[in-house]
Amino acid sequence: MIRSMTGFASVDVEHPKVALSVTLRSVNHRHLDLHVRLPSPLLALESRLRAQVQQQLARGRVELNVSAQFVQRANLEVEVNEALVEKLSEALNRVRESGLAIADLTAGDLLHLPHAINVRETTADSEIAAQPDVTDVVTGAVARALDELVTMRSTEGEYLFVDLDSRWTLVRELIAKLETSAVHAQGMLEARLGERLEQLVGESELEQALVAQEIVKFVARSDIDEEIVRLKGHLVHWRTIVDDGLACGRRLDFLLQEMNREINTIGSKAEGLEVSELIVSAKAELERLREQIQNVE
Repeated sequence: MIRSMTGFASVDVEHPKVALSVTLRSVNHRHLDLHVRLPSPLLALESRLRAQVQQQLARGRVELNVSAQFVQRANLEVEVNEALVEKLSEALNRVRESGLAIADLTAGDLLHLPHAINVRETTADSEIAAQPDVTDVVTGAVARALDELVTMRSTEGEYLFVDLDSRWTLVRELIAKLETSAVHAQGMLEARLGERLEQLVGESELEQALVAQEIVKFVARSDIDEEIVRLKGHLVHWRTIVDDGLACGRRLDFLLQEMNREINTIGSKAEGLEVSELIVSAKAELERLREQIQNVE
């Protein structure tokens, strides 16, 4: 079944070490145009995540956004600036020796004193992000989002298929009418030319031969049998491509271009008001089909 190229998916995951939010958006594009946005600690996973998307999607502009909050903080180290504390103690002692009453330096004082105590994380977020259980959580969340996106694109594809199939049925009917009408017009043309040839009775043999030759050439140029045969072949090919399933949008687009060329050729060859009207209707439906095909993966 065909799939649309438009869709959206969002997945949130809570893990003891990280909270993730993954969003996927896709719109129409001739090829797969993938844009990945990751927080710095997860940049090492970009190639793996790109491969995940490429395995599932063939066409469309796709935006993958991953945000992460590492909820398990790393082990902390506390460093006391002993040199600074010692100098402060010496300064306080000198103040006391001068006769001023002053309290002793407490731990609380040190906490409020700039550069007296430094708290440092021994493990960075990037190191946590590289841990196997965390990378599994990230790739798993992206896989879930991809499944949701594919489901949405498939659902949209079902609606597209119904519309495309009804329009294709109409095109098939128009081509059948075109064949019948063109054959009738061709017969009338040959009859008129035959009458013209009969009127030449009594003219010189050379003049009759020249006119007959021109009539044969004109009839040959007006013959649309080959175009009709190719159009019927395209009709069969359409069904084969659609039944083939996924990623058929570009092939269908190319097929419609070929059909449009055949219709234009018939329009330049065939005569008659009914044929002209059918040509216009067929071209209009083919254009509507092409517009819809731009949404197909």
